This record gives sequence, structure tokens and C-alpha cells, in this order.
Amino acid sequence: MSEILYFVILGFIIWFWRDSMQAREQAVLAGSRACQQINAQLLDQTVVLTKLRLCRTKTGTMALCRLYIFDFTLDGQSRREGTITMKGQVILDLVLDVDHSTTIQ
Repeated sequence: MSEILYFVILGFIIWFWRDSMQAREQAVLAGSRACQQINAQLLDQTVVLTKLRLCRTKTGTMALCRLYIFDFTLDGQSRREGTITMKGQVILDLVLDVDHSTTIQ
């Protein structure tokens, strides 16, 4: 019985890792596209996961909600912050701190 439990736990860890990598890749692409739209540079070419929690989708199923932050620059000198909110693999919100929190969809 304990061997089955180990396989279930291992399967969950593998699923969680793959799901997290896919969500992170989508967030990096979305952040990069948003920066290109406003002629900004995505710094470090990455996003950082700052919040992870369980939430429900519109259909009532459970999903992982993630909040990513990233830095970008408009002028090459000052760092600004952007955020990406995701529910499962869907991007809900992308906010860039350009002039008092500009939201780009």
C-alpha cells in the first residue's frame, strides 16, 4: 500500500512541476509581448512567482491561481514593476506600472 502512495505523490510532484513550468513560460511570453507593445525592455527575461493558491474556475473546478511579478524599463535606467495574474493556464490580468498602473490586455 505504501508503494502506491509513493507513486501517487511522485505523480503529483511531476504534474505540479510541469504545470508550473508551462504557466511560467506563458507569463514570460505575455510579459515580453506587453513590453514590446509599449517599447519597453523586459529586464532579466524572467518572471517571479510571488503568490500561489487554490481557486475555483467559472465551471467550479479547482485550479491554481498564480501571481507573477517582473521588472521592465522604459528608458534603460529606472526599473518598473509589472504583474501577471493567472488562473490555471489562463492569464486574467497583466498590469504595467507605466503611469499610475496601466493595464494591458
